[in-house]
Amino acid sequence: MKDGLHRLLYDYLLKTGVSENFAAYVNALLLLVGALILAGVLDYIIWKVLRSVSIKLARKSRNNFDNFLVANRVPRYLAHIIPFFALFELVPIAFTDFDYGEIIVLKLLRILFVVLTLLIVKSLFRSTNDYLKTRPRFKDKPMDSYIQVFMIFAWIFGLLTIFAIITDTTIWKFFTALGAASAVILLIFKDSILGLVASIQVSINDMVRIGDWITFQKYGADGDVVEITLATVKIQNFDKTITTIPTYALISDSFQNWRGMQESGGRRIKRALIISQKSIRFLTDENIESLKKIQRIAPYLTTKSQNIASYNKENEIDKTLAINGLNLTNIGVFRKYVETYLKNHSAINKGMTLMTRQLPPTPQGIPLEVYAFSADKRWENYEYVMADIFDHLLAALPYFYLEVFELPVSLSQADSYTFPGSPAPNPM
Repeated sequence: MKDGLHRLLYDYLLKTGVSENFAAYVNALLLLVGALILAGVLDYIIWKVLRSVSIKLARKSRNNFDNFLVANRVPRYLAHIIPFFALFELVPIAFTDFDYGEIIVLKLLRILFVVLTLLIVKSLFRSTNDYLKTRPRFKDKPMDSYIQVFMIFAWIFGLLTIFAIITDTTIWKFFTALGAASAVILLIFKDSILGLVASIQVSINDMVRIGDWITFQKYGADGDVVEITLATVKIQNFDKTITTIPTYALISDSFQNWRGMQESGGRRIKRALIISQKSIRFLTDENIESLKKIQRIAPYLTTKSQNIASYNKENEIDKTLAINGLNLTNIGVFRKYVETYLKNHSAINKGMTLMTRQLPPTPQGIPLEVYAFSADKRWENYEYVMADIFDHLLAALPYFYLEVFELPVSLSQADSYTFPGSPAPNPM
């Protein structure tokens, strides 16, 4: 068939009166163009058939994996395979009289076929990646990293194959030479290798998932992880900016993952009131009677004052000085009030740590810290709960004869201060 088709067209050209060399060139060109046209028509027909079949299968299938295959053009790339094989058969017919040209064109076709194979593999990987992201089990896994690793190996193998085609050598010789060039390869692919190792460790140790809220102070990142790839991790900060950090930084540097808080029963409230030391004192009987009007601590004050009075009487304590014997202090009673208030607050998780503690004194005053957990972990609600608690505690302080520390303001500064919205002072 090869000799017959070639000879038929060649003899026809000679009958037209052209020279043998020119007839050979025109014959090769016409056969090559005919082969390309035939391959193009064949490609178009196969694509139409595959497209029709894939659409019908996608409609009937309950699984949406085939939808991702179509979206990533897998059927379109598969339609090119048969036309390529047709060209492999037709090109030798066109270049019967030009062995050198046949070798060049066949090499070019082989290279293009390797590229086509890589595109098909890439589309299959991307389709698999897109499909797995829709599955709850893999939604928070760094699938992009694994796909990139597979594609790196695929492209390396493809490039070695192309180089082997061009140089007419075997691939195994290149793999033998890789040992000598390993240092150069490690230098070139350093970030990819580090990213690969980091991705594996992050996945195995379950350090970070997509959707986790992490804080990475070194890189100024504070937000949700939206993407984990082989080389980078993308974090959408709460101000909607995007911070990109190297994947290997997740194992080489320290960061804070808030997933434990999100999966727990509450979000921690840890904030202190700075009490002025000058306002701290013992409570008199009159003070205690006045504080008994506060319903939350009335039972506590009644029981506690009776116990203290009994102890002081039994031990014949001289109460002409308040420091003698047992006494109640305003900050101690207030601490008990805060604890009782928190235990009765509807937004506090009572099953987690709940306490009010006094921290070491500072030059500013005595820090009285609230340590509790908000049952509602959503940011805006958490801030509202915390503000609601401290609004109440700040307003309650004067009832216990306590003051919050504030930096002293001179009279000149106080006189010159203007509240927002008030008229400017008259210079006269």
